[in-house]
Amino acid sequence: MLYRRLGRSGLQLSALSFGAWVTFGQQVGRSLARDLLAMAYDHGINFFDNAEVYNHGVAETLMGDVLADLRFPRDSYCVSSKVYFGAVADPLPTQRGLSRKHVTEACHQALRRLRVEHLDLYFCHRPDPDTPVEETVAAMDTLVRQGKVLYWGTSEWPAEAIAEAHRVAKENHLYAPSMEQPQYNLLHRERVEREYASLYDTYGMGTTIWSPLASGLLTGKYNDGMPSDARLAQPGYEWLREAILEQGGDRIAKVRRLAPIAADLGVSMAQLAIAWCLVNPHVSTVMLGASKLEQLEQNLGALDVLPKLDAQVLQKIDQALA
Repeated sequence: MLYRRLGRSGLQLSALSFGAWVTFGQQVGRSLARDLLAMAYDHGINFFDNAEVYNHGVAETLMGDVLADLRFPRDSYCVSSKVYFGAVADPLPTQRGLSRKHVTEACHQALRRLRVEHLDLYFCHRPDPDTPVEETVAAMDTLVRQGKVLYWGTSEWPAEAIAEAHRVAKENHLYAPSMEQPQYNLLHRERVEREYASLYDTYGMGTTIWSPLASGLLTGKYNDGMPSDARLAQPGYEWLREAILEQGGDRIAKVRRLAPIAADLGVSMAQLAIAWCLVNPHVSTVMLGASKLEQLEQNLGALDVLPKLDAQVLQKIDQALA
């Protein structure tokens, strides 16, 4: 396993991490969750990502039970939660957002579900137009000073909102966000590579990126149609299917053009896509998701692909995506 600093902080995260989004408590039950986390940990993964909204808190409860069962030393791994959407199906106004009340109570609820005394990373899952950023930054600062959160960050915030949070923190001597959790993959590059470009040097922000495979699109599984057992074919994922497959007719064509590059390297499409994300030095960790042990094992092999991505191969990839 490779380890990278979380931006300018001293925290070192595994270059590959493991997340519970749309799997834990849905496709993945307790037995499989235990096997997946054990495999991840045995391969050096030290960061497990979660959120209050994932299956309305069930994902965090499941992960917490499994982590307690596996008895990993608490100082050997990091666990996260994210706050904004709430943990109930139809949240009341005080059960969502980034008010001091919800940020604080959601943190306490996540601690109970995950069965830990502190969150290593705590993210504001989206910007909240109804809450002053000063209130959110102050709430996060309080949780850090109380020892309930070690590092706080944002997820899918515009660059100007992140800069504003840093300004507020600096002017008021508060803890500022250390990291952002954005989507980043071969088909979704603009925000990480352009919009956030000034954040890395100015504020020392790290990134914990999600959807390196564009929800499976970059594995090539949809190149010849929709498999009946695919996640995007399942009821309840219509919104994800629309977002992934129907944003322009050339996305599948681009993925098809990447297939020969992966074949020439002797690697899977998934391994190529994950390794490509790690080429970016501003990526602190790439979060993997899996509903099968074989899937996780193969994706962990992306680390072996990274040395193969020289300038010539990267140029071929850019040409295929042009």
